[in-house]
Amino acid sequence: MIIGVPKEIKDNEYRVALTPAGASVLAGQGHQVLIERGAGSGSGFMDEEYIQAGASIGKDAAEVWGRSEMIMKVKEPLPSEYCYFRSGLILFTYLHLAAAGELANHLTDSGVTAIAYETIQMPNGSLPLLTPMSEVAGRMAVQLGARFLEKFHGGRGILLGGVPGVPPADVIILGGGVVGTNAAKIAVGMGANVTVLENSPDRMRYLDDVFGGRLHTLMSNSYNIAEAVRHADLLIGAVLIPGAKAPKLVTEEMVRTMKPGAVIVDVAIDQGGTIATIDHATTHSEPTYLKHGVVHYAVPNIPGAVPRTSTLALTNVTLPYAQLLAGKGLKEAVQVNPALALGVNTYGGAVTHPAVAEAVALSYRKLSELL
Repeated sequence: MIIGVPKEIKDNEYRVALTPAGASVLAGQGHQVLIERGAGSGSGFMDEEYIQAGASIGKDAAEVWGRSEMIMKVKEPLPSEYCYFRSGLILFTYLHLAAAGELANHLTDSGVTAIAYETIQMPNGSLPLLTPMSEVAGRMAVQLGARFLEKFHGGRGILLGGVPGVPPADVIILGGGVVGTNAAKIAVGMGANVTVLENSPDRMRYLDDVFGGRLHTLMSNSYNIAEAVRHADLLIGAVLIPGAKAPKLVTEEMVRTMKPGAVIVDVAIDQGGTIATIDHATTHSEPTYLKHGVVHYAVPNIPGAVPRTSTLALTNVTLPYAQLLAGKGLKEAVQVNPALALGVNTYGGAVTHPAVAEAVALSYRKLSELL
């Protein structure tokens, strides 16, 4: 198979979908690997390293997209890339289509087979290709919150962990999954007063055991959320329903009750966001805006700020699936790996993930019926 890796063009996105080590593995298995010039430089991987690994360098995006049978990316294609879509092309990347109806329409209209990292799901419900970036985003959410709580960034001017004689910040985390747990690790480590709201009693027991009483857990319901939000210095949205839009758990009225200069970091913005006052995504170039006196941060590619770490963490888990797709082809690959089948969001002009179809108001077809 000819596997192409274009350069990411999202604002300040420096990750790359394949490292030289991954290119070496795929080339060693007889595949052709085509890397767009400079695609890995933002993560510290130079073109020469890819050439030494057995890959070829494409001069531009058009060449890479045009020659490749499977495109590996990190972030969803942007409108300027839609012109490269064609029937039969496999696109393997994060898609988050629930919040990207226009992209979903272009993928189905063009007949692209789009496989989303974030909906590949194991029988136990875990999301192996989303997990590493959720770990990065969760940990960074607290770093970011601490920074934007500083006065010259528009925040309250408080130190997350406080000092002797001065109480620490109140950090409220909505969701106790991978993002929420990793956010809690950093917030607790920095000395903050941490509360996690979660709707699973078993997950709350797990968090209580793991953290040894160093954080508080609350059942996630509208009453508890409203009370917690009112006291928050830093509010982190960390709720995910695979493939679906994130539920709006924090209303505008709740945000109005927050302290002036409090900070919201909504990690769920990729799936539409869980905070009502976050009505648009922000960028690394312009990461925040102020509403009701509260600093809002809604960058959808948080891990792009630490591309070396993120690229290595991501490609550790994506490479085996890329090998499977390239070695067996789509039809056999999804038959032998049901988790991969759940990652197929569009195929043959149809949406093949039920939660995505509902979110973007398109008809759903079972993948097994189309293959």
